[in-house]
Amino acid sequence: MSRSRRGPSLEDELTTESRAERVTDENAPGGGRRRRVAARAVSAAAFLFVLGALITPDEFALLTPGAFVRIPIEGVLGVALILVLPARGRRYAAGTAGAVLGVLLVLKVLDIGFDAVLVRPFDLVLDWPLLRPAVEFVDESAGRAAAIIAVVLTIVLAAGVVALTALSALRLSRVVAGHRGAAARAAGVLGTIWVVCAVLGAQLVDGVPVASRSAAGLAYDHARQVRASLNDREEFAKAAAVDKFRDTPGDKLLAGLHGKDVVLAFVESYGRSAVESPQYAPQVGAVLDRGSERLREAGFSARSGWLTSSTAGGGSWLAHATLLSGLWVDNQQRYRTLVNSARLTLNRAFRGADARTVALMPAITRAWPEARFYGYDKVYDNRNLGYRGPRFSFATMPDQYTLSTLQRTELAKKDRPPVMAETALVSSHAPWASIPRPVPWDEVGDGSVFDGMGKGYDAPWPAGGQIRTEYRKSIEYTLSTLVSYVERYGDDRTVLVFLGDHQPAPLITGPGASRDVPITIIAKDRAVLDKISAWGWQDGLRPGKNTPVWPMSAFRDRFFTAFGG
Repeated sequence: MSRSRRGPSLEDELTTESRAERVTDENAPGGGRRRRVAARAVSAAAFLFVLGALITPDEFALLTPGAFVRIPIEGVLGVALILVLPARGRRYAAGTAGAVLGVLLVLKVLDIGFDAVLVRPFDLVLDWPLLRPAVEFVDESAGRAAAIIAVVLTIVLAAGVVALTALSALRLSRVVAGHRGAAARAAGVLGTIWVVCAVLGAQLVDGVPVASRSAAGLAYDHARQVRASLNDREEFAKAAAVDKFRDTPGDKLLAGLHGKDVVLAFVESYGRSAVESPQYAPQVGAVLDRGSERLREAGFSARSGWLTSSTAGGGSWLAHATLLSGLWVDNQQRYRTLVNSARLTLNRAFRGADARTVALMPAITRAWPEARFYGYDKVYDNRNLGYRGPRFSFATMPDQYTLSTLQRTELAKKDRPPVMAETALVSSHAPWASIPRPVPWDEVGDGSVFDGMGKGYDAPWPAGGQIRTEYRKSIEYTLSTLVSYVERYGDDRTVLVFLGDHQPAPLITGPGASRDVPITIIAKDRAVLDKISAWGWQDGLRPGKNTPVWPMSAFRDRFFTAFGG
């Protein structure tokens, strides 16, 4: 009579490695021990990899050794599940859970990267378009080959992490099934400790509980974020529909600036930290104070305040759009929605007041269709600015050249209408690997005078202990250049508004920095600054610590109100 079929026995649960070890023990004594050691090493590596995926914090500032001393509840529950599932179900569950954990680990790495640069987590719905500018930044600061290698490595590593996490989970499931008693006892003890730590709120690192549920929390937080992001377009549309200045004629919106040349300059990475942080404030503050004195001697006055930017660490175009439109633009979806709308911008308002509107954008190296939305009569970018000097790492040209070109091509003309010029000054853009030196304004020419200063694509990032110093020097350079420009070319018609687009990354500011940026208005005509006397801004180029702080999106409406007829 044939034997009846039965379920898998405990022996059937043994791993392939265990069987191989047993056979080797019988036939090759020395090889068996080596195989056992190798198998245990692989299992230990799988355990550490899965544990790391479960407990690694998703914020850059929390990546400290103490943050890895945690008990993940997901791991404890995973062991319990493996113990109660049959063999086939165990394999499917372990493989699926491992793959999901791998995806979460990739997402966690993106969160860490975004937190380190943009001071916020990655948005699964809205942030994919930002990967292109990231690649372009590598291309423009390190070269095309480096950008291609970075993209390929990123894709390979992401796929490898998911596969490796799934394989590690499968291996650990076999280990648990082969050592049921020990696994059950360990799960019970760790589960009890987890509950105690959760009740007591135990933490070895502030903000990182020992009783970890970070993987589940990460999944939950991003699920909520996805829902909010999917609804964001509708919410933004509601905000954009409200505009009390939409039907106001341009000459009335800006009557207080009639006949003035208004230059709006965004200074890259010029944030509150540059003015107040102890490692920058002494030198940057000295530049601002000397600049205030020099401008007073030249007959100019200045007032300064604070704006809270819609972005940090990068995404300058979001800050530009926020200030110019009067709407809070903090993601790419809002940006695309805005530039495809008829929203009144500061630029369009000046154009409606019969000013000539121009943009000088040295970092733009290809077609820029958004220019039509802003309402420029002329756009100068890297392709038509006529620069013949060296590149300065990311910066295609020095800020002094950009301002010199504005003067030569627009403001020096005779019998012209008033000009409203917007410019992005990028000499203070990361990686701060190459900073120009000022030259006499009459010698700027086509930029060839800067030969020998730039380091181009091949410029390495400054060393860890030097990068903050180079950042500070770049801010000093641009601020000094702006002051010198007003001294050299400013007149009764000149109104210069300059501000930071955003704070630099936490590598420069340190953790916990605000998103505030300085903003300054300079004019020789005292009536211009009298228009903003109610704003409570500080005299001079340096805003006071207690000077009012507004959202950057509030500036447009306040500007229209102050200078309207």
